[in-house]
Order: sequence, then C-alpha cells, then structure tokens
Amino acid sequence: MLYNTIFTATLLAVAMAQGPRTCYQGAAGSARPASDCISFIDTFCNDASMGQTPVSIGDSTGRCFNLPGGDRCDFIALNTYMDGVSPNNANFSWDTDDQPLSLDEVQARVEGSLQRLGFMPDLFLIHNPFIAAPGELKRMWEILEGLKDEGKLKSIGVSNFRPQDLEAVLDGAKHKPVANQLEFHPYVLAHLEPVLELQKKHGIITQSYGTLTPLLRHPTGGPLKPILADIAARLSKETGKPIDEATVLLLWARAKGVVVVSTSGNLQRLQWLGEVAKSPLLLTEADVEMITNTGKTIHFRNYSEHMEKEFPLPNLPSQ
Repeated sequence: MLYNTIFTATLLAVAMAQGPRTCYQGAAGSARPASDCISFIDTFCNDASMGQTPVSIGDSTGRCFNLPGGDRCDFIALNTYMDGVSPNNANFSWDTDDQPLSLDEVQARVEGSLQRLGFMPDLFLIHNPFIAAPGELKRMWEILEGLKDEGKLKSIGVSNFRPQDLEAVLDGAKHKPVANQLEFHPYVLAHLEPVLELQKKHGIITQSYGTLTPLLRHPTGGPLKPILADIAARLSKETGKPIDEATVLLLWARAKGVVVVSTSGNLQRLQWLGEVAKSPLLLTEADVEMITNTGKTIHFRNYSEHMEKEFPLPNLPSQ
C-alpha cells in the first residue's frame, strides 16, 4: 500500500527514517512506533540509543520506509533554503545571521544541505529575498537553475517573495519558480493582489502558511468570525457531522487553488487535517466569494518581517 502526503490542496513535509532505525509517529515526548501510515506526521524518532529527532512541517524529509505488514509510506520532501540551520538539527536550511549570503557560497551550501539530507528534496526554496545581497537575487536564482540542470535539485521555488522579487527571478528565467510559499489568508488578499496576479500569469503555485491566522492570531477574529461560524453551522447541519470554522477556512483555501502547509504536534489534529484534505465537502461559490470579499476589507498579517518591506500596504484597518 502506498500513501502520499499530497492532496488536492495540502502539501506537508515529514521526517525521514532509513537504515536499521525504527520509525515513530506522534509528537516529541509521546511518539510511538509507527504501526500505520497516516498522512500527517510531523515527528519521527531514531532508535532509542540516538534519541529523538524532532522535525517540523517545512523541514526536509522524505524517503520510503518499511512499516509492519510490508506497507510503505512515500512522503513528499521539501527543503527551506538558507534559514536557521545547525549540523545537529533536522532543519536542513541555512543560517546567515540576517546577513546576505555571498554568491560564492551558494552552491557549496546547497550541496552541504543535500549531503546532510542524504537524498534530493522534491522542492528547494529560497526562504526570503533578503538572503541575496541587493541586486544579486537573479544571479542566486541562476545558480539554483544550474544545480537543477545538473540533476542536483528536482524542483526549485521561492518563499516570501514580493512582486519585485518575482519579477527579478522571472526576467529571462530558464526555470520559473514552482511555488511561492507565503502567509495566505483572507486578511492579506488586498495586499497580495499583485503577487497573485504575477503567479497566475506565470503558473507559479501559491503555497500557504498561516492559513488559520484569522482564527488563531487576529486579536478579535475580525469581520470573518461570524461568517465562518455561520457557514460552519450550516455545513454541520447539512452533513450531520461537526464542522468548525478552521475547517471552513481550509476549504476556502482549497477552493482558491492554494496548497496549504500546516503543522501540529497533536496526533488527533494531524488526522483531522488529513480528513479535511481528502474531504469531498465543498463550499458554495457564494461562501467563497463572501469570505474573499470580507477578507479584503481589512489588512492583518502575522508574519510581517519579509512581505511588508518596500511593498506598500493597502489603506485598510486591521480590525
């Protein structure tokens, strides 16, 4: 039996186990030997003598490994490029101490990450445009293109890229970014319009983190709170199953054609995410339009350190 973590609108990364090591599933401190292959797993452990190796969504992983009964799990592998690495942790990205990375170091850094991983990730991202020195982002992208041509990288993408950053790498690009991973939810739609237009024009996938920010991080929930609650109540009545506001928001993201990247250390929550990803439940066009239009009436972003630099904000309230 073969399982894969890619669903209609959800793409997650999980941890790798190989060789004689025992695979575990669940959160750090409560992980148990893997007896089943669930779609959303964010922590595996090595054998007891080596201790736990916590791996979060967004970290790099992904080979097939054997489970009891001869089943196999096949997980997607991602690698966030150049943001907070040490040789002893499971995040195979790079720490530049908030300083631009010299172009002379890029290839060696990539190859070092690949060596630590022990395999080729399915997607390699530039975590934010400020990793490159001013004027060098295009050249940095060309280095990744070269590594892809050499067969050292499978797919390459970007994260937290503003319109000017996308335009820089797209100008004469041999390989367009596969995806741009950024904070995406209804309350950033007005600001993201030029980004999303560029991505639609060039076939760049929108990967979303922070999708549940309106529910989890906005101080009041904003104008969407009662709308999401009403839709959730209606769907619960129609299906005879409990549907909450978070499910509605994830279904909205799926309806927008966005790949959602989410994480949790709670096994039940992980299983719930898998159920949402595979759910045949759909929002109506009116639901999607109402959530979209209401979201555009305010601007609220939780992770502002990259996307709000030299990218003018809309003149909107935050609540």
